[in-house]
Amino acid sequence: MAMKLTAKELAEKIGAVLDGDGALELTGVAAPELAGAKQLIYVEAGKHAGRAVASAAACIVAREGISLPGKTVLRSTQPKVAFAKAAAFLLERIPIAMGVHPTAIVAPLARIGRNVGIGAYVVIEDQACIGDGSQVGAHSVIGAGCWIGENCRIHPRVTLYAGVRFGDFVEVHSGAVIGADGFGYAFDGERFWKFPQAGIVEIGDHVEIGANATIDRGSLDDTRIGEGVKIDNLVHVGHNVQIGAHTVIAAQTGISGSSKLGHHVVCGGQVGIADHCTLEDGSIAGAQAGIPTGKTIRSGQTVWGTPARPLAKFKEAYVWFARLPELGERIKKLEEKGQPQS
Repeated sequence: MAMKLTAKELAEKIGAVLDGDGALELTGVAAPELAGAKQLIYVEAGKHAGRAVASAAACIVAREGISLPGKTVLRSTQPKVAFAKAAAFLLERIPIAMGVHPTAIVAPLARIGRNVGIGAYVVIEDQACIGDGSQVGAHSVIGAGCWIGENCRIHPRVTLYAGVRFGDFVEVHSGAVIGADGFGYAFDGERFWKFPQAGIVEIGDHVEIGANATIDRGSLDDTRIGEGVKIDNLVHVGHNVQIGAHTVIAAQTGISGSSKLGHHVVCGGQVGIADHCTLEDGSIAGAQAGIPTGKTIRSGQTVWGTPARPLAKFKEAYVWFARLPELGERIKKLEEKGQPQS
């Protein structure tokens, strides 16, 4: 589904400078090779200008200085960001649920706001609160005492344990489980005793959580996910973890209990973060990095490898690692040369 905006209207909404026909009507977005005349495309660099000019699209988002003859251009210093903003205005999102489905089970003491959608076989338990405009997909479970803010999108088969709290505009994809007990036990020499998992999970505004991600409730403190955090599919967040605003975490990353990530941290795919680690503001952990227990990654630092080390040191070590077969042969020949003749 799409909305209709003129190029002039869209330029004003995304903060771009209009270069061309402001009356041009736009109804969607597309890749250059697939676009129709009324679909917007974007160019990140001049080397892609030829693809854009050859496209049927009449309007393009691009930087200053990129020549696109015959096209209306929305000039921006950040074309990809501007294109993403434009898509938010041009594409109307498909509803997850509309109205309350007759098979949904809504507890008598649950509170449901205005214009809420509740899909088939959803269970909403006592004292749960669903804010205005939010949607809950089929077969999802909203536990007792959960608080869902306004305009949230919970896709099918999501499970929220009791007491989870969402801000506004949170999106959770299918299969995610939020608020399960953390992995905490005390060993007495013979058996493990479950340590209390009495905290909750708090999730800020505009957070997106991927499919089959899991976020554990706090132990004696709470697990907190800051505003604007983006969590990919199959990420695990342990108990008491704190994640700062606008941090992004790629697929299959695991964050152990009581670790702290600052704001605008970036974690690549399959990063392993042990317990009680700290990743300070703006730090980056490259894909498959392994961060040992208690380690601190300083603000602005990029690390890679296992155990994680600064990127320059990782590259230096990797060069030597790649040369090991050659060096092994050289050492073998030197050893053979040094052996006494019989």
